[in-house]
Amino acid sequence: MTPDMIVTLGKETIWLILLIGAPMLGLGLIVGLVVSIIQAVTQVHEMTLTFVPKIVVVLLAFMLFSPWMLKKLVEFTERLFINIPLFIG
Repeated sequence: MTPDMIVTLGKETIWLILLIGAPMLGLGLIVGLVVSIIQAVTQVHEMTLTFVPKIVVVLLAFMLFSPWMLKKLVEFTERLFINIPLFIG
């Protein structure tokens, strides 16, 4: 296994992690910003008001995007298993 192969594999792995986490993190960020703006406008600073909507939206995003995320993970794993002879030899 050459250093170039290791770097490429590491780059693909990091990219996949970012790609899989992006929908949940992005929607959580958007909801957090909206709730923060609402809190700033109404001057209601309840701590649970920030966490509950984010948790609900991240859970819904996970349920919505989980088939796509699983498909991406399975494709990556299949590609790894297929390329094992290249990594060893």
